[in-house]
Amino acid sequence: MKTIQHWINGSPAPGSAADTQPVFNPATGAEQAQVVLGGATDVDTAVAAATQAFDTWSESSLTQRTQVMFAFRQLLVEHEEELGRIISAEHGKTIDDARGEIVRGREVVEFACGLGDVLKGSFSDQVSRGVDVHNFRRPLGVVAGITPFNFPAMVPLWMHPIAIATGNTFLLKPSERDPSAANFVAELYKKAGLPDGVFNVVHGGKDAVDAILTHPGVRAVSFVGSTPIAKYVHETATAHGKRVQALGGAKNHAVVLPDADLEFAADHITAGAYGSAGERCMAVSVAVAVGDAADALVEVLQRKAREVKVGPGDAPGTEMGPLVTKAAQERVENAVGGAAAQGATVVVDGRGLKVAGHEEGFFTGPSLLDHVTTEMDAYKEELFGPVLAIVRAASLDQAIDLINANPYGNGTALFTASGEAARRFQRKVDVGMIGVNVPVPVPMSYYSFGGWKDSLIGDSPIHGPEGIRFYTRPKVVTSRWPQPKQQVDAGFNFPTSS
Repeated sequence: MKTIQHWINGSPAPGSAADTQPVFNPATGAEQAQVVLGGATDVDTAVAAATQAFDTWSESSLTQRTQVMFAFRQLLVEHEEELGRIISAEHGKTIDDARGEIVRGREVVEFACGLGDVLKGSFSDQVSRGVDVHNFRRPLGVVAGITPFNFPAMVPLWMHPIAIATGNTFLLKPSERDPSAANFVAELYKKAGLPDGVFNVVHGGKDAVDAILTHPGVRAVSFVGSTPIAKYVHETATAHGKRVQALGGAKNHAVVLPDADLEFAADHITAGAYGSAGERCMAVSVAVAVGDAADALVEVLQRKAREVKVGPGDAPGTEMGPLVTKAAQERVENAVGGAAAQGATVVVDGRGLKVAGHEEGFFTGPSLLDHVTTEMDAYKEELFGPVLAIVRAASLDQAIDLINANPYGNGTALFTASGEAARRFQRKVDVGMIGVNVPVPVPMSYYSFGGWKDSLIGDSPIHGPEGIRFYTRPKVVTSRWPQPKQQVDAGFNFPTSS
């Protein structure tokens, strides 16, 4: 049985704790590894290594840092297939889907390769007689990322390339459900020439998280996960003087107007709802059918849901793999049953699916629920599984009001042929990321990712320009260089620009 260790100061580390947790293959239900569970001692060891590395790395040249990022980016390209298979084996998603998340994460590395232009400061000449002012940004120190199971490569890649390229050192606490991707990335960083101690990985559960949130040597924490934990992370870390990025849960709506191309809309909503078995914070979990679009849309969505090919993530032709754990499978299937009991119409029932040769896998099929109301649990809860709920609205304005009344505000989409409707929607809806005929509007790396309301705790989105600001702090220098023996009068009044 393989044991997955920490990665501290440039090499695998067994850690101080004897506790381990099984890592399963979701397609077979079989245990395939054990991951060590670290705690405060292991976090302290990693922070000490990162602190020592920061002294040198923070003073390295921008050229040196970007050269490492260029080399790291190339290694991600060369090892994309291998890393994709590692993700698929522990998460359950298809290899193509895993490769897709690597590509989207790699875009942040590419953004980090171009930080030379982004980090340029400004200069003001002669703000007063013989006085100039300029500013520049400096790294914070040791920063940490706490990341979820659903994107074991991409979400950490939203964090550490920018943190490292701006001169910080990094401690990653990945999900213990699929931990191997983090160690593989650590090995790629080492091959890329990153000095030991700049990137570290500590595996574990709540003990490791709490140790990071309270450690005096950690300057900032980035988190992606559920809203209750995001609130806990934000409250605890800020109470200990840290900067915090805390991205929470979601309930993403896709609105379909009667003028939309229903085949096009249904194709994209199906992929957005059932891709990665719905285990995405940007998954389409609610389709809002407006007016006359409703019955026709349900008919097309029903057909497409039944056509989704479910199977092991490494099998050719598979479009949707299993859920990550047995508990997740049971929770999602119970939610479908609960929706039916509350009055929803189960148009497509994915419960009880068995895949030949993988009968013990954590599979459930796509489920489609119609006549869902905002009072039902299937609407209010983030199910994080392949369940699409259809809510009917009489008008676009009613659909907007419905979305705005929801406590989450991560992503939303509108399918329409009307530019006027699209403009009205994107201006009035209280959501941070909006797609127009795009079901999963994850922005490119040079924009920032972050929702509104309960989908973002605090006010710090992730990657892009906001990521640069989060991992650095500005210095402003006011300087005077008088000529030798030049007399410069000093004043006791507050200085002015005279």
